[in-house]
Amino acid sequence: MKLRLVPFGIAREIMDGDGEVKEIKGVRTTGELKTYLNKTYDRLAQLKHFRLAVNEEYRDDDFILSEDDEVIIIPPVSGG
Repeated sequence: MKLRLVPFGIAREIMDGDGEVKEIKGVRTTGELKTYLNKTYDRLAQLKHFRLAVNEEYRDDDFILSEDDEVIIIPPVSGG
């Protein structure tokens, strides 16, 4: 399945880019995509947690992805 991956914050550094379309096989849900991302990007797996937004809406791990979805990778943020 082709997905446009758009990392924010530290995820952008970890994934080395602003966003790209990737062909990802064997991924159907956002939870499966998180597993794929953790295996593909070791430093991303070191984050305690990150969220995914699909087509500009936060989604739970059981959300079914569709061809050409835009997936935003949102790492934890801190601040005051």
